[in-house]
Amino acid sequence: MSQRTQEEAGADGHRLQVHASVQCCVPGPSAARGPVGAGKSSFFNSINSVFRGHVTCQAMAGSSATSLTTQDSTGAGLDIEDINSVLKGHMPDCYQFNSAAPLHSESHGYRKSPELKDKIHCVVYVLDSCKISIMPYKLEAKLSAVRRKANLLGIPQLALVTKVDEACPLVKDDLTNVYKSGYIKDMLQEVSARLGLPVSCVLPLKNYSEELELQLPVDILLLSALQQLLRFTDNYFDELSDRLTSPLS
Repeated sequence: MSQRTQEEAGADGHRLQVHASVQCCVPGPSAARGPVGAGKSSFFNSINSVFRGHVTCQAMAGSSATSLTTQDSTGAGLDIEDINSVLKGHMPDCYQFNSAAPLHSESHGYRKSPELKDKIHCVVYVLDSCKISIMPYKLEAKLSAVRRKANLLGIPQLALVTKVDEACPLVKDDLTNVYKSGYIKDMLQEVSARLGLPVSCVLPLKNYSEELELQLPVDILLLSALQQLLRFTDNYFDELSDRLTSPLS
């Protein structure tokens, strides 16, 4: 067996292992934040594709000037009080965000007494790797506000840096070079510094966009990101359990 074939066999085994580890989990609510075109809808579609065994498109995704995730916002336009409502579980399903009129306790569908299942268990920031260096200050400030709110509520946070193949020629030639690229490493460190997250909480990613068939390296990055998201969600429940059982709680 050639070295290349051995590497592919090992990678396929890793994919199956990660796939099995996340398939038995039921993820809790997670909030995806990021600018238009960063890849929020594409991430959901790509994860769905991996589990269906073929490329699919359930949540409409695109690169238009206005977001195709209609319940979402551009990232910078979301009101800080709406952020609070989302994290605490007050936001009704399919709520249409309106920065001019934030959700309040008398709004239709407002959950005054949200259950645990309604609350956000993990916040995921989705950023386009090609636009990190030109991130608007207003957006960076808004994401920082989300981070502070999530920290106060004890909600774990994860950043996904998408389109890494478009940002680095070495990675475009071979996606398995993603962790060998000095450019990508520097970019992940920049995201870490700008969002105030540990580098270990910033993951490189490629969503399915033009592909018609699943690809092993893409699947591995997607499943690894999902695995971390589920682990962070488990951490949320562990910390919640500790707080509830603590004599001081």
